[in-house]
Amino acid sequence: MPPARPSVDGDGVCVLPATLFVSEAGQWLSTSTGRIALDGYSWMQAVHWVAGSGLYKPRRYRSHGPRSFGATTLRVAQELAELFPCRPGIEYLVRRTGLSERSVEYHLGMLREAGLLAYVVRGTRVRGAAAQASEFARMVPVEFDVALGVRTAGEGTGRRMTGIAEASRELMAALAKKAARKVRKRRAKPVSKAPAKGARKGAEQGGVTAVPDEARCTPMGGSSRSVSSAGTTSFPPESKLASGQSDSPTPKKTKRGRRKLNSVGRRFQLASELIRQVPWMGRASVPRIAWILKDVSDAGWTADQVIAFLDCADAPGIVHRPSGFLAGRLAGALALWPTEEGRERAVQAYRDSRRAEKARHQEWEGAWQAPRSMAVRRMVAEAFAPKTQPSGQYEALPELGGVEDLSEQDRTDMQATGWGEFMAGDTTLVMSTYDALGPAAAVHIFGADLVQRARKLASSSSLMTVGRR
Repeated sequence: MPPARPSVDGDGVCVLPATLFVSEAGQWLSTSTGRIALDGYSWMQAVHWVAGSGLYKPRRYRSHGPRSFGATTLRVAQELAELFPCRPGIEYLVRRTGLSERSVEYHLGMLREAGLLAYVVRGTRVRGAAAQASEFARMVPVEFDVALGVRTAGEGTGRRMTGIAEASRELMAALAKKAARKVRKRRAKPVSKAPAKGARKGAEQGGVTAVPDEARCTPMGGSSRSVSSAGTTSFPPESKLASGQSDSPTPKKTKRGRRKLNSVGRRFQLASELIRQVPWMGRASVPRIAWILKDVSDAGWTADQVIAFLDCADAPGIVHRPSGFLAGRLAGALALWPTEEGRERAVQAYRDSRRAEKARHQEWEGAWQAPRSMAVRRMVAEAFAPKTQPSGQYEALPELGGVEDLSEQDRTDMQATGWGEFMAGDTTLVMSTYDALGPAAAVHIFGADLVQRARKLASSSSLMTVGRR
């Protein structure tokens, strides 16, 4: 068990359970061992307890990323505590906290690994559609209940708090004060400018700068000159005063707009656009594609120009290595299309071609494919497999008049299998039952909620997960 480190808020926790760490398999609501926090206030108490205990340490086997559960993680957590449902987008958290996208992803991962967040629905990134944010459940780790002696009632993630040990009431009150207090970003201390060396020396020694006798403005030493030693004061002309315009001695700072992308940024931008638009690229790595596109990107090629060049040859049916295939297709592209005018003409010709028109209007039509789930494949194979027995050894099977004769254990197993497939984005089992036996039988076996969600997911054009369980 790791030693307790100093708390972020100045105090520690005396009772220490085992080390806090939740693997990726346990970061879902269906597999989590914690309990759902009823509100953001009680959840922030658990967050401050984790921050003060020092039991969780980020397991990052690389040279970057946060090294501890600190004040920045608390700032991200208090933004999540105010959301209901807890479905934050990365851009929303970046705008609210002022952090970068990578930092927000790091701290969300830390909250999941500490058992404070669990996936309800994981976000999706579908080519050609808007990205869907993940939905989380705010969880209280079981280590928190063990350390503070919290008594709960119920089972699973729906457990509720019924009491607490007498020795932990003072600690719970301290956590409540922290949960009610906002964690704000620390302001940098202003750098005080030191006075000039000569001025500091004169102030210490009490010296006064000598002024010539002619420049003294005293009644005793009057001068016959008509020009004042104070100099002349220049005023703006009347024309500028009448219009209310005058030159300010301190020019205003011009506001900087959005910073332009450098060559590396343009490569990554071009790679992202191609991955979204070219079907055979699929889930290719953006950095690898950006490295392959470095020559054409530096030459000023756009995504439409690259797509038009790739369309010069037939599109393949299956590409196992998109990066290698793209490198082979782009070999000699700069020599073939050296000028911008020629590339634009090629893009226009590609847009007017029948192949491009067919790609814009063609819908996916293909043969039926076997389910990806091995459990569904096994059930289908068992259902259609012929069962032959030797004569005279037939076993009397119970007669089933309909789905109403199914046992409760069979219905429970089929519901669990249906929910598992639905959470993975597969509706084959539910929809096959719906089509074969009818809506009433499907509702009787799987329940109205699962059937409705499966139909909505099956009718959708994207692999977007609908609703929450």
